[in-house]
Amino acid sequence: MTWTSTSSSGYCSQEEDSEFEQFFTARTSFIKKPRKYKDEYINWEKQVLTRDEIGNKIREYNSQINSDLVMTLNNDGTYTGFIKVQMKLVRPISVSANMKPQSIYDAKKSTASARPQSIKRRTSFYLPKDTVKHLHISSHTKASEVIKALLNKFMVVDNPRKFALFERIEKEDQVYTRKISDDEHPLYLRLLAGPDEKMLSLVLKENETGEVNWDAFSVPELQNFLRILQREEEEHIRQMFGKYARCRQKMQEELANRSPG
Repeated sequence: MTWTSTSSSGYCSQEEDSEFEQFFTARTSFIKKPRKYKDEYINWEKQVLTRDEIGNKIREYNSQINSDLVMTLNNDGTYTGFIKVQMKLVRPISVSANMKPQSIYDAKKSTASARPQSIKRRTSFYLPKDTVKHLHISSHTKASEVIKALLNKFMVVDNPRKFALFERIEKEDQVYTRKISDDEHPLYLRLLAGPDEKMLSLVLKENETGEVNWDAFSVPELQNFLRILQREEEEHIRQMFGKYARCRQKMQEELANRSPG
């Protein structure tokens, strides 16, 4: 498996004990704010290719690229190749310095293994938005395995369910995004779309489904959420009292300035 990356430096801070870690993996706010734009989620019908069609597609794909990131067809009908994943994470990620990163093939073997019971030292940082990873995967590699491999590469200890893989398509000056299901095969999507990034690009983002999977968070994270929620509630109450107090003051000043009768 081959990894290449491009990234810039990011802010980093270290915590001695994960129980005292605050606000690194938690939401910055529980109140939904309006977005500047809204992604359109569409279901693209994926063509089912025969073995001969796959071979033709691979030859066509390789003829369109100007690099060594080619696809290779195996004798058993499977194929391998490279995918490029853009890392667009808004919240910080938590990593452990004492964990060895796994390859994508190791991640497939460890799906049933238990996570580490305790992490004594944890580092949290914002991943630069321009971070890009190239992965060498097979046609059998699932989206969920790609996510785990990306997280393992950075030694991220956050639950993989907090993240999702998206496909991004530019069409007629419009941008469409779709969440890729865990069982889909990203290399197959890459083959169907061809090497053009406008036709399809893969993006790793936070798993914003509208419904929060609270069971995916640890106890310290849930405790952090409660603290955040309490502070937000207190801040909203303070702002509301201030709004009515200012309104009351203006009305009282207006009444005081008016002559009786």
